[in-house]
Amino acid sequence: MKRILIYNATIVNEGRMEPASVLIENDTIARIAAPETPVPEGYDERIDATGCYLLPGVIDEHVHFREPGMTHKADIWSESRAAAAGGVTSIMDMPNNNPPTVTLKALEQKMALLEEKCIVNHSCYFGATNNNYADFARLDPKRVCGIKLFMGSSTGNMLVDKKDSLLNIFHGTDLLIAAHCEDSQLIQSNTAKYRELYKDCPEVPVSKHPCIRSAEACYRSSHLAVKLARESGARLHLLHLTTERELTLLTAGALDNKRITAEACVAHLLYSSADYKTEGARIKCNPAIKRKCDRDALRQAINAGLIDTIATDHAPHQLQEKTGGALKAASGMPMIQFSLVSMLELADKGLFSLPTVVEKMCHAPARLYKISKRGYVRQGYRADLVLVRRGEPWTVTSENIFSKCGWSPLEGHAFSWRVLHTWANGHTVYDGQEVDESYRGEPLLFEH
Repeated sequence: MKRILIYNATIVNEGRMEPASVLIENDTIARIAAPETPVPEGYDERIDATGCYLLPGVIDEHVHFREPGMTHKADIWSESRAAAAGGVTSIMDMPNNNPPTVTLKALEQKMALLEEKCIVNHSCYFGATNNNYADFARLDPKRVCGIKLFMGSSTGNMLVDKKDSLLNIFHGTDLLIAAHCEDSQLIQSNTAKYRELYKDCPEVPVSKHPCIRSAEACYRSSHLAVKLARESGARLHLLHLTTERELTLLTAGALDNKRITAEACVAHLLYSSADYKTEGARIKCNPAIKRKCDRDALRQAINAGLIDTIATDHAPHQLQEKTGGALKAASGMPMIQFSLVSMLELADKGLFSLPTVVEKMCHAPARLYKISKRGYVRQGYRADLVLVRRGEPWTVTSENIFSKCGWSPLEGHAFSWRVLHTWANGHTVYDGQEVDESYRGEPLLFEH
């Protein structure tokens, strides 16, 4: 039996910040002890966490690890390295790969790849199409985290835009439906408009991206998704909300009582449309980063309980693919390694409390997806933990980026928060310097 003692830590968990020691035995949190409580002797490792905060490992419900089919950008192994270095101990991978995860065979192949290559714990979504809803009943709800529904432009054949298909999807599963909502017809109309406006220019400026993939395009699609969910009783999770108006579709209150929930992504909490001037296409993503008032409304909605989870939509591209304007540069950015420290920095600015960061990045994803025994610092739970400390600033450079693409929109940014240790299932997957590249995480299990 391997035993690890983490002592003198401040544990941030379930709305509280308290000094305590944690004893890990093999893959499990065996004991949580108050500072004055004697703990057993005989450890394989003792970690003095004085001045540090011990959190549950982050659960990122929204990543694109690009495998299979796009491994020139990223792969499961490389991006799970970045996850471990960022304090992320569990991920849920999206289905828009090549081939897309829209058949039962492709799903099994994807799960096999994750088991073979993923350093952290893992699951993946089954992608909805206009025609595959009959397969939903054959999915194992204990292994599949949810159905991914693209109600907006997508790669492959994953855009679902037929009314009958949408009705069949919403009425056809008890699994959570995670929806990307943008109205494709409006986006196409806006694209034609801006092509014409800039017909005498080399390309449409990237600053017009939020005009093309507009706030109205987001609201129309989100409104339709919410309407369908209410009529069908389906569990709907609106991914990466970007606009103040979409928040009017949501209700506050306890997560466990909701059938319609929402996610915000770190990039939309950090940036606004003013940042296109300095960051250009590096922050181009779908849905687009929008106005400062939208960003500020998203921040407020997290504290108000309208937004339930925070994820990354981690989506690496090679840097040369990020060149060009609104219609040429690839959409998406690598964020997983720096998501936790970014949120802790926003907490330093008074925008969120540390318990709120933990609630939205750890507890809420575990509850929403009904993940078995993860997401909390609790006796008997899996020892998925991250130790962080605020201290001497360090700067993001290409040399300390773990993602395969080798760049980040945060390059040059100095953080005061640092991830010191990440444990997945009681195993040290990151020691503050190196990732244990030989370790493999476990498949996530869901309690239904």
